[in-house]
Amino acid sequence: GGCWGLNRPSVGARGRRGAARDSQPEELRMSKPNNFDSQSTFCVLCGRTDDCPEKYGEKKTFVEYSLTVHYYCLLMSSGIWQRGEEDEGVDGFLITDIRKEVNRAAKLKCNICKKKGASIGCVAPKCKRSYHFPCGIKRECIFQFMEDFRSYCWEHKPVQTFMDKESRGPSQCTICLDLVEHLPAYTILKSPCCKNAWFHRECLQYQALSAGIFFFRCTVCNNKDKFQKEMLRMGIYIPERDASWELEENAYQDLLQCYQHCDIRRCLCKKGRDYNEPDSKWEIKRCQCCGSRGTHLACSSLKSWEQNWECIECRSIFAKSGKYSRKKKRSLATSEKTDGTTCLMEEPSPKTPRQSSGSQRNFLLQSPKIMYQNNLSPCSHLELPASNRVTMSLSPLMLNRNWSLRQKNLREQRREVCNILKELKLQVNTKTTRLNINADDIWNSALKGFRQRNFSPTNTIEINFTNCKNRSKTDTSAASKHHFFQLLMLHLQNSSLFEGSSAKNLSLDFQAVKENLYFEAGKMIAVSLVHGGPSPGFFSKTLFDCLVYGPENVKPALEDVADVDVAQTIKMIKYANSLSSLQSTIHDCYEFLAAAGCLRPVTALCDKNMLVNDILIHHVIKRIISPLESFRQGLKTLGVLEKMQMHPDAFSSVLCHKPERLSAETICDLFTIHSSPDVKEVKGADFWMGYLQDVESGESVVTFEDILQFVTGSSSIPSIGFDPEPTIKFLRIRYPIGNRLLNCLELPITNTYQQFKNKMELTIRNTLRVERD
Repeated sequence: GGCWGLNRPSVGARGRRGAARDSQPEELRMSKPNNFDSQSTFCVLCGRTDDCPEKYGEKKTFVEYSLTVHYYCLLMSSGIWQRGEEDEGVDGFLITDIRKEVNRAAKLKCNICKKKGASIGCVAPKCKRSYHFPCGIKRECIFQFMEDFRSYCWEHKPVQTFMDKESRGPSQCTICLDLVEHLPAYTILKSPCCKNAWFHRECLQYQALSAGIFFFRCTVCNNKDKFQKEMLRMGIYIPERDASWELEENAYQDLLQCYQHCDIRRCLCKKGRDYNEPDSKWEIKRCQCCGSRGTHLACSSLKSWEQNWECIECRSIFAKSGKYSRKKKRSLATSEKTDGTTCLMEEPSPKTPRQSSGSQRNFLLQSPKIMYQNNLSPCSHLELPASNRVTMSLSPLMLNRNWSLRQKNLREQRREVCNILKELKLQVNTKTTRLNINADDIWNSALKGFRQRNFSPTNTIEINFTNCKNRSKTDTSAASKHHFFQLLMLHLQNSSLFEGSSAKNLSLDFQAVKENLYFEAGKMIAVSLVHGGPSPGFFSKTLFDCLVYGPENVKPALEDVADVDVAQTIKMIKYANSLSSLQSTIHDCYEFLAAAGCLRPVTALCDKNMLVNDILIHHVIKRIISPLESFRQGLKTLGVLEKMQMHPDAFSSVLCHKPERLSAETICDLFTIHSSPDVKEVKGADFWMGYLQDVESGESVVTFEDILQFVTGSSSIPSIGFDPEPTIKFLRIRYPIGNRLLNCLELPITNTYQQFKNKMELTIRNTLRVERD
């Protein structure tokens, strides 16, 4: 024990030994004879047959050397060090050195069991106690699995400081939830980063073995560095490997099962209500609010999978709460049958084209981007039929004007965000990080990619979909990357990390806190914004304000409460009309208020307002303060959170609002037409704008998303915009060509508009169908 500090391996050597445990060479892992019983063999250092990896480390037997040893016994022995490489001897400990250590220990008597073979000594000055590793555990010695691997006897072991002011009463161990006394005892450990976090030593050790060095953190505040340093000092062994749940294959497969059934009263699919064909009109779309009802796209006249849809139950809830917009109420009214009976869960018939408020063609001919370059004249032969012209009263006009102003303001803010993100993208270098992604297991494969050692947010990201054997030849790196981020944002929106219907707040998921998933989610969103992926668009105003202004400056509302029972309790208190009914309600939910720390004396009816405010702050903010802080740390990636705090109005337009529906005006502004003399002769630009109008009015089988997908490989416009910007060229070619490398749409010059339309629809539909197949 006297020469302990001189003989121990370096920190780097210890790291090699930790890795070598799981990569032992085959020549040492000899197959044992049929009559060999590893359970009955003795450890050459402690003399025990116990095979308990949680206490003594892995028990290893090497037949050719007649050697059996516990990993911890070998690691903590005082007279041996790692002189070999990790593939030599036993995890770098040479066989000759092990035998010398056994001979040395044979002369030392254990001060606990009084038997020979005590290979571990106390490092305290002038202390000459020696003991076996299992005996030291039993006598509550401390073994530090770090630096020079020190061991302390029961008299000289380190103890945690205990403040006199701290509460002496019992509390819950945050791992097993059993009571733990606030005592500076060997079996009880206190968190160094959280004032009132106490644990059982056994619980912490099991958690460390399961989580590994990358995921072992404080279960309350998620601190890693300070927490691990203290636990190592107090003798907790933290293995240098990945978490056990990361090593299980398809561990989260059951979570990927989604509801797939068409619940529309009149299902149009001939193959049945359970038939689901992705990327077609028979793909099943789930209710965006509850997810427990579904419809085929064709059965509800949905043009795209990204279009929002709510089931009849959720619609009725919104209608009763007064949150349903007038536009949606009008669409519900049109879904009534002519005989006066309501057709449940049905949208207007797909035979009736849906008209948008901006379906008139005038704006197309007045687009400054095209007028400047082409000096186009109105396309008179493509005017709308008289049946589509709408005469509106003054009130709808005023509503439409207000809506237009809001949309205009959103567009300006999104342009500002676009410029800010382009500045942030200057950090991205040309070094490439390749992520192998399984689209069917998007979350786990993305998590693995983001946590790999060579991943850096400043590297250029390249996506390889491993479950797609035949990727389209036209699919570019940018298209694959945008598709990856699109799937990832959709998964996050529907994951257990968030709660709520459309405007979501963070939820409290203890497992996600332990696995640091909130940090990873924030990091993924930041990387998606800067690297050209879509924005989330589902943040609630409360969540956004907490991120930007800090949770202490935010006042939540009743709409932020996703838990139905909690919301009902708050409503009962809020709408109590007498002091007696208020006190009765408080008495009925006494346990809930006590657990939330919201009990307060109520002497007047007006006290209910403060009580409601306390509950809202606890449930919406204080309850999720740890996930929120972790999420904020993730959003700091690439400086995104800092820009959010500097430009809150601009970033709320992409984080709290879904991208505006693609329209003819949007597409027209997006593409720049490269004019030529041929264009003016055949009026190719007129044909292009006329076709956009047909698409918007539903007179084409192609959607705006299809056009964008055909040209760029993306079905939506990323917040940072396209690079390079989309362009249009009119050439002497037979059919349209989508050059995704340049984001260029090459269009044929035709004599008639009908020829132009037929070629567009034939080419785009067939190209996308082949890619989807």
